[in-house]
Amino acid sequence: MAGLLVLWDIDYTLLSAGGVGSTVYRSVFRDLFGRDLAEVAPMAGRTERAIIADTLTMAGVAEPARHVEDFMAELSRRAPDLRARFAAHGHALPGAAAALAAVAAMGPDAVQSVLTGNLPAIAEAKLAAFRLAIHLDLKIGAYGDHHEVRAELVHLARQRAAAAYGRDFGGAATVLVGDTPLDVAAALATGARSVAVATGGSSAADLAAAGAGVILPDLTNTSAVLAALGMPL
Repeated sequence: MAGLLVLWDIDYTLLSAGGVGSTVYRSVFRDLFGRDLAEVAPMAGRTERAIIADTLTMAGVAEPARHVEDFMAELSRRAPDLRARFAAHGHALPGAAAALAAVAAMGPDAVQSVLTGNLPAIAEAKLAAFRLAIHLDLKIGAYGDHHEVRAELVHLARQRAAAAYGRDFGGAATVLVGDTPLDVAAALATGARSVAVATGGSSAADLAAAGAGVILPDLTNTSAVLAALGMPL
C-alpha cells in the first residue's frame, strides 16, 4: 500500500463532547465582556476562528476580529481543566477506538492525525478524555486556530505530514473522515478523498448531496471503515 494520510474530524466523528463546548463559550464570553452570551454561532464543521468571529459579531461586539485571539487564548488556557468535563458529559462514538486501532495495525504506510475545527489544546483534551489519541500523530494535525476556512487546514496537515514522514500526501493519498458537508467540501476543494459518517447532525442524504465519496452510517463496522479508506482487509 502506498503512503496514506488519514485525517479524522473529532466532534461527532470520533466523539461527542456532550455540549460542553457551547457552555465554555458562554463562560469565556462572560469573563471577557462582562455580560451573558445570548447565542453561539453554528459550530458543525467550522473552525474555531470562524465560530468565535461570528459569535462575537452576533453578540454585537465592536470590531470582533480584534478579540478573536484573546478568546482563543482563554479557551486554550481552560483546556486542561475541561478534560474531566468532557469525560463526564460526553462519550467516544461506537467503533471509533477500534477504527483508529485497525488503521494503525496496517503498518507505517498509514499515517493518522486530526483535521478539526478545535483549538489544539481543546482537541487534545477531548481525545485524552476518551483515550483516543494513542494512534494519532497530533503534531501533524491541523486545527481551528489556523484559518477560518476548513480547506486551508488540509494544506497545512499535508505540509506537516510531508515534513515529518518524508512523503508526498497530495491528492487521493489524503483521506478526510468527517460528519458534515463542510468536511466533504474541504476534501473536494483540495483533491483529497472523503469518507463521511452520518453520526452528527447531517443525514446520509445531506452528505451525498455534498459529494461525499463514501458514506458510512457510523464507524462500528471496522472492515467497512478500512474498505472506505482504500486499505486492504
